[in-house]
Amino acid sequence: MSNEQQPTLTFDGVEYLMADLSDEAKTQLQSLQQAELEMQRLQVQLAMITTARNTYNQALAQALSKLAESNSSAKAAKPAKKKKAAASA
Repeated sequence: MSNEQQPTLTFDGVEYLMADLSDEAKTQLQSLQQAELEMQRLQVQLAMITTARNTYNQALAQALSKLAESNSSAKAAKPAKKKKAAASA
């Protein structure tokens, strides 16, 4: 008998020898592991998309700020229009 420790699975606080798992349990474990990997991948993707959204939000704020500045400068640069006096009869 070897001194190597056999692989185990701890689930809900209970330790199981991997060699003792049924084929169904092994399939379910593999599916669970794949689901967890996919969740991790999606969390990374969500973090990247959130960063992109924040960058777009900042860029939009800057663009709108420039627009507001140019609009207020243009209004200040234009002389006020004089109202025409109504013709009196």
